[in-house]
Amino acid sequence: MEVQAVNKFTGISPQKARLVLNEMRGRGAEEALAILNFMPQPSAKLVAKTIKSALANATENFGLEPGDMYISKIFADAAPMRKWRRFGARGRFKPWLRRSSHITVILDEKQS
Repeated sequence: MEVQAVNKFTGISPQKARLVLNEMRGRGAEEALAILNFMPQPSAKLVAKTIKSALANATENFGLEPGDMYISKIFADAAPMRKWRRFGARGRFKPWLRRSSHITVILDEKQS
């Protein structure tokens, strides 16, 4: 049974989030949370929050055991960008693109 959790409009770019996500793909959910605890990247906290939410969905809504869950799919999609203006020399302006992302975690039960 697949269980899903989505963290929308996170304040970190999808490219930076994917660096952490690629390390978590295919791992057990509890093992991934233990590893994320010690990762220095700011996106690690957001990914851990999303995995905890998916685990809570699995236990509360479907009565599944947290130890039996593993990360079957995990990905970060681009969310809307905030476009800021920064004024430059000679009357020009330099756009700042503040990127954000949607982090999706899909847990599945191990077949034993």
